[in-house]
Amino acid sequence: MYRFIGALSVLALSTATLAQTSAPQPKAAAPTPAAASRATPVAKPDPAILNARLAAPLPGDQAAMKAHVLFLASDAMKGREAGSPEFDIAAQYVAAQFYAAGLRPGGDDAGYLQRVPLVSYKAADKGSFTWTPQAGAAQPLVFAADYVPAANGAKADTAVSAPIVFVGYGIDALQYGQNDYAGVDVRGKIVAYFGGAPARFSGEERAFFGSGGTKARTAESKGAVGVITLESPRTAKARPFARSAQFYDAARMTWANPDGTGKVDAPGAPSLGTLSVAGATKLFGASWKAIAKQARSDNAKFRSAPLAGTLTVATKTSFAPAASSNVVGVIPGTDPVLGKEVVVLSAHLDHIGITRPANGAKDGDALNNDALNNGALDNAIGIASLIEEAKRFTTSGKGSKRTLIFLAVTGEEKGLVGSDYFTNHLTVPLANIVADVNLDMPILTYKFEDMVVFGAERSTLGPIVQKAVAAIGVGLSPDPMPEEGIFVRSDHFRFVQKGIPAVFLWPGQKGPGKAAVAYFMANNYHKPSDDLSQPILWDQGVRFVDANYRIAREIADGAERPVWNAGDYFGTLYKGPMGRAAAAK
Repeated sequence: MYRFIGALSVLALSTATLAQTSAPQPKAAAPTPAAASRATPVAKPDPAILNARLAAPLPGDQAAMKAHVLFLASDAMKGREAGSPEFDIAAQYVAAQFYAAGLRPGGDDAGYLQRVPLVSYKAADKGSFTWTPQAGAAQPLVFAADYVPAANGAKADTAVSAPIVFVGYGIDALQYGQNDYAGVDVRGKIVAYFGGAPARFSGEERAFFGSGGTKARTAESKGAVGVITLESPRTAKARPFARSAQFYDAARMTWANPDGTGKVDAPGAPSLGTLSVAGATKLFGASWKAIAKQARSDNAKFRSAPLAGTLTVATKTSFAPAASSNVVGVIPGTDPVLGKEVVVLSAHLDHIGITRPANGAKDGDALNNDALNNGALDNAIGIASLIEEAKRFTTSGKGSKRTLIFLAVTGEEKGLVGSDYFTNHLTVPLANIVADVNLDMPILTYKFEDMVVFGAERSTLGPIVQKAVAAIGVGLSPDPMPEEGIFVRSDHFRFVQKGIPAVFLWPGQKGPGKAAVAYFMANNYHKPSDDLSQPILWDQGVRFVDANYRIAREIADGAERPVWNAGDYFGTLYKGPMGRAAAAK
């Protein structure tokens, strides 16, 4: 799962940047569930003891699941970073498992792999920002003190000179009574806004509207020619602007267009960079004091207004091609009518690779300095679940009425890149896809007593999920972390953006779950310690697969295709099939 909730494309790219620039963490064995609330790492087990534990016999269904993770999360895979040779090996492994399970190939050229052209891009220089007040001389802004440039994944040279309009949060959300573009005309202008969204928004919508991708698309739709993010006075003291500037040229990744440039959210209104509090003061003048004061509120309400002057920006972006693959396996539907419809079961195969070496070791010495992020729970175990779920279908003796696509995607950690590519280069007609069920980072270090299914309340998938989890003896619990906006953070959301109902499953947090999840997120998430030294309970993995199989089976054999609940925000926004009550309005 990608780290930063604020973007669907751009912010997700910062996951790799954050991982590369955060301080390396010592690897530690995870505690037993009873001790999961204690965040103090313990010593790494002796290799012989760890190997004995890894090789301990298990029942066949548990051993099969564990075997996938032993391979995919091994040091030999070097963290399965998208675009790396090791990821390619992992993709071939999944393809082989799909073949062994009896799935038909659903990728390119009658094979299992769908090639995903990638491009890595980064700022090629420090750029230039010049502010020209309406009545005054041009004032060059200072790199790292006043501004940090942004790379433009769609263009090598970006040059914009235009008036600026301040638009608060840059949000147009009438259902929350907020339209930051009301009363201003931004056509042909640069818009400047604060990141994030007001606290009064619900968690999922807050994450969506607070994302850089959503803000840029909104600005582009209003006719803006560029966007600028303003440093918040709330975060300025906690994270000095100069520190952010140190990593201005960190590489990002997206999928590549035929001309070698990258797919970005709003090519007509590119992100030009970020202005510090000091830089904003130069542009806003006396009006900045009141704006900065208001920005300290969780529910700030700003008055949008044009600034008196013109900003001239020039930036350069460099590109480096790369390549990766999605893995696509198919079980054809048996019903002559419903068989044309498709249920997608997805999980991401990539992780974050090798990050900054620890203890002064050389970059290539990853195995000794332990900067290698194995990604056992995130998301080797999700892929293992996907493979084992496929095997249940092909060995059940009962075909599914609808066609099933099992999809292992690349580049989730780069910003949901592989799933975005797949949904824009579909191997089946978009109208035929009726649902997506996504598996990402199930934390299986405790016996789960409930399940959380993000997005269940948004569509008729909800009752299907409830019935399925009840069959394994647990109930559904509400989202325990609504402020995190998890529904927009993983690959299923790329299907949502095409109007397709989708859900994302996690073991719940009843009983020992809360402490175990908190421990993992604090100590192992996107760290080298997300490895097989954790106390993974493989019997819980089998239960997790069972729940997912039952959900997929119910969707695949149901008489009606899933639809969005009447009036659901995302279903309405992306024009998906809607419940009858909404259709009658």
